[in-house]
Amino acid sequence: MGAQSYRVRVGLATCGIAAGAAKTYDALLPLLEKHGIVPERTGCIGMCFSEPLVEIIDPDGHSYLYGNVTPENAETIVAGHIEGGQPVTDMLVLTNTGETEDSHFIKKQKRIILDHLGTIDPESIDSYLAAGGYEALCKAVTKMSREEVIQEVLASGLRGRGGAGFPTGRKWDFTYKAFGEKKYVVCNADEGDPGAFMDRSVLEGDPHAVIEGMIIAAYAIGADEGYIYVRAEYPLAIKRLRIAIREAEERGYLGENILGKGFCFNLKIKEGAGAFVCGEETALLASIEGERGIPRPRPPFPANAGLWGKPTCLNNVETYAYVPAILRLGAAEYSKVGTERSKGTKVFALTGKIKKTGLAEVPMGITLREVIYDIGGGIQDDKNFKAVQIGGPSGGCLPAEKLDLPIDYDSLTAEGAMMGSGGLVVMDEDTCMVDLARYFLTFTQNESCGKCTPCREGTKRMLEILERITRGEGEPDDIAVLEELGTAIKDSALCGLGQTAPNPVLSTLRYFRHEYEEHIQEGRCRAGVCTSLITYYIDPEKCVGCTVCARNCPVNAIAGERKQVHVIDPAVCIKCGVCYEKCKFDAVKMK
Repeated sequence: MGAQSYRVRVGLATCGIAAGAAKTYDALLPLLEKHGIVPERTGCIGMCFSEPLVEIIDPDGHSYLYGNVTPENAETIVAGHIEGGQPVTDMLVLTNTGETEDSHFIKKQKRIILDHLGTIDPESIDSYLAAGGYEALCKAVTKMSREEVIQEVLASGLRGRGGAGFPTGRKWDFTYKAFGEKKYVVCNADEGDPGAFMDRSVLEGDPHAVIEGMIIAAYAIGADEGYIYVRAEYPLAIKRLRIAIREAEERGYLGENILGKGFCFNLKIKEGAGAFVCGEETALLASIEGERGIPRPRPPFPANAGLWGKPTCLNNVETYAYVPAILRLGAAEYSKVGTERSKGTKVFALTGKIKKTGLAEVPMGITLREVIYDIGGGIQDDKNFKAVQIGGPSGGCLPAEKLDLPIDYDSLTAEGAMMGSGGLVVMDEDTCMVDLARYFLTFTQNESCGKCTPCREGTKRMLEILERITRGEGEPDDIAVLEELGTAIKDSALCGLGQTAPNPVLSTLRYFRHEYEEHIQEGRCRAGVCTSLITYYIDPEKCVGCTVCARNCPVNAIAGERKQVHVIDPAVCIKCGVCYEKCKFDAVKMK
C-alpha cells in the first residue's frame, strides 16, 4: 500500500492553535502533498498538555497520536512513519496498538459527547454525517411524536449540565405544555468560569451536535426559532457555528419544512459581551432582547415566560450535545452509565496544579482521586494535594480528605460544593486558601450586576474583610461575620450568581478555618502567599556571599560584600521573592 493510504489529522481548536498547531499544519502541507495526503482539521481531543497534536492513521486503521509536534519535528514524523513505515515512538502520546506513558489519561474516561472531538472535521457536515450525525434528528422527526421525544429524554435521567442539574426532560415538558403558540429554544454558551473551556471545545470540535440537539428540542416543544448565546471572546467557536448553521440549512436540517415533515426551525447566533451574570438564564434572555443583562425575579420561569415573554427552553451547550447521543443509543442504554440520581457522564476542564491539563469526560460517580491522579497524573512537581475548586467561582473548595468523594450532584452539594459547569481547579500545598477565597470573591463581586442589595453590598463587605485578613489586619470576629454575611447572601440574593457567590468563602471556612485563624491570630500565612504577612531573611549559617541575591534584587534591599554574609533590609524589601527563588544554597528564608 502506498503512503496515500495514510490519513493525517491535526488538532486545530483554540488550545492547539495557541500552542502553534496552525504553523504545524502549514508545515505538514508540503511534506504530505508529495504523498497525495491532505491533512484533516479536527477539534481538541482533550490532551491540551501535549498540544500541538497530530494523529496518523495507517491503512490498517491503527492510530498513532503524536504530541508537541512543531514545524521542525513534523518532518521527522513524516519521514519516519509515513515514508519509513515506523512510528516515532518517543513522540507518541496515545495509540490503539498498545500502552503509552499517557494512556492513563483516556483509560477511565467514558466519551459520549467528546467522542467526535479529534476525529471529525468541525467545518464539514459530511464529516459529521459520516459519524452518525443527524440520525437522531431523523429518528425524532420521522418516527417519534413530540411527547415520545420528551419521554425519552426524561427516561435517560439527563440533568442540566449548566450547573443546577435540573432534569432536562422536565424542563422540556414544562415548555411543551406552556400556553402560547410562539416558543423559543435557547442555548447558553456564555461560558464565563475562570479555568472552564468545556463548552468552547465542544462548539469548536463538534458544533453540529449542539445544533442537532437544539433542533430536536425545538421539535419536542413546538418551537420554530432559536438562539445560541455565545460570548464574543470565542471567535473560532462562532466561526464554526456559522459554518455549521449554513451547512445544516443547505442540507435541509434547519430552516423551513425540515426533512419534508412540515417542521420549521431557524437558528441565530447572539454574541455576548462577556458579562458573567449573563450566564444566569433570565439575564441572558434580557441580553438577547437588547436589554442590559440583569436577572429578574422568578417565577415566572422561562419555560412559561422567557424570551420576549414567550415560553422558552434554555439549556447549555453540553446538555444539548448529549441529546443526539441519547436518541441514538436509547435512554435505557445511556442511563446505564452514572449513578442512580446522576446519570451519564460529565465533562471537566482540568486546570491548576495538575500535571495533565485538558478535557476529561468521566462517568458520574467516579471519585475526585481518580480524576486528579489516575486521569490527570497527579500534582505538578509531585507536591502535596491541598484542595480542588469544583464548579467555578460559585463552587466550593474540597480538601484532601474528600478525594474519595464520588462526583455526582448530590454528593458534591452535601459537602458544600457543586457540579457547576465543570471547571476543576487543582491546588497544591503552596496555595493560601484565604487568598484563594479572596480571588474568587473578587471575580464574582466585580461581575455582580448590582441589582439586588445582598449581592451588591454583601459581597463587597465580605471582600473587604478578606482583603484585611490577607493584609494581616484581621479582627477576632471576622470569621463569624463572614459566615453570617455568606449565609444571608445565599438566602436572599436575587439570582444564582449572588446565591452562590459566598460558596468559596464558606467552603474554605468549613475545611480550612485554621488558615483563617492563623492569618488573624498569628499574623502568619503558611503558604507564604500573603505578602503583608511574609518576612524574608538570610540564614548566616548558609550564606556563602555569592552575591546572586543582591544582584537580582530589584530594589537593592540586600547588602553585603562578596564571600561575606548578606543582610536583607526589611524596610526596603518589597517581598517579591526573587532572592528566595535565585538562592542556590537555601540561605534565603521566609517566615
